[in-house]
Amino acid sequence: MKPHPDHVKLRALLPGIRKLQKLASVHGIDDIFQDNGGKILQILLYTGLTILPGREGNDAQDENGREYELKSVNIRLKQSFSTHHHMNPHIIGKYRQVDWIFAVYDGIELTEIYLLTPAQIEPYFARWAKKWADDGNKDINNPKIPLKFVRETGKSIYTASQTA
Repeated sequence: MKPHPDHVKLRALLPGIRKLQKLASVHGIDDIFQDNGGKILQILLYTGLTILPGREGNDAQDENGREYELKSVNIRLKQSFSTHHHMNPHIIGKYRQVDWIFAVYDGIELTEIYLLTPAQIEPYFARWAKKWADDGNKDINNPKIPLKFVRETGKSIYTASQTA
């Protein structure tokens, strides 16, 4: 096979990408290209949170040990935040215990970050719990939280214009 001519550009960019990965590694992110690693790094650095290791449990914590759920959306692709692929009372109970950070991206550009409390998200928790029960205790596949709701309800903690 013959390489694409842009492979030369990619090789020129690799030193910077490696530096970004080194920074991410310091913050507990092993692969900036996996599982939104690069975006999670941005969210952590702009909020001052630290990553919680492992795939189970909450995503991050603050300096006082308070845990948070992190969500992001690329507005070029969607207008709502994904939650959990097997939403059930156990997951809803876990979600009701922590504040949520919602990061909004336009492509790869971080544009906004919002903080919502469990009380603010409770209408969704209640709706999901009811649906789960009404559907015969069947897990819900990835219910969404609309971006419009987050913008109207949440506390803005970052906008891109703050750093422009």
